[in-house]
Amino acid sequence: MLKRIIWLLIAFPAAALLITLAIANRHSVRLVLDPFRPETPVLSVVLPFYGFLFGALLIGVVLGGAATWLSQSRWRRTARVRSGEAKRWRSEADRLTRERDAEVASRAKALAAPDKRNAA
Repeated sequence: MLKRIIWLLIAFPAAALLITLAIANRHSVRLVLDPFRPETPVLSVVLPFYGFLFGALLIGVVLGGAATWLSQSRWRRTARVRSGEAKRWRSEADRLTRERDAEVASRAKALAAPDKRNAA
């Protein structure tokens, strides 16, 4: 519950800031993608300025996330290897526990069953 309240306390001001930014920068801007003839561009995009701002923000978030994900590959690989080792050790412990329990049960059965010759 506290996590949700903190998230809302951060999300509402951020949303208000982004909406204000979009309203203040709603005029159209041409992005020319032809560096050789900027006066008569072959490739150009006309969007509101906030579209370019949000696009740059989105690209930055995606590139930052990808860079973080790639830099943490070593730790993910280590976790994967150690998880496999832990599974092997757990299965070995389970097998040994089953063997011990079977041995204890067979000994208890042998001790509990009286011999017919010595019973009377």
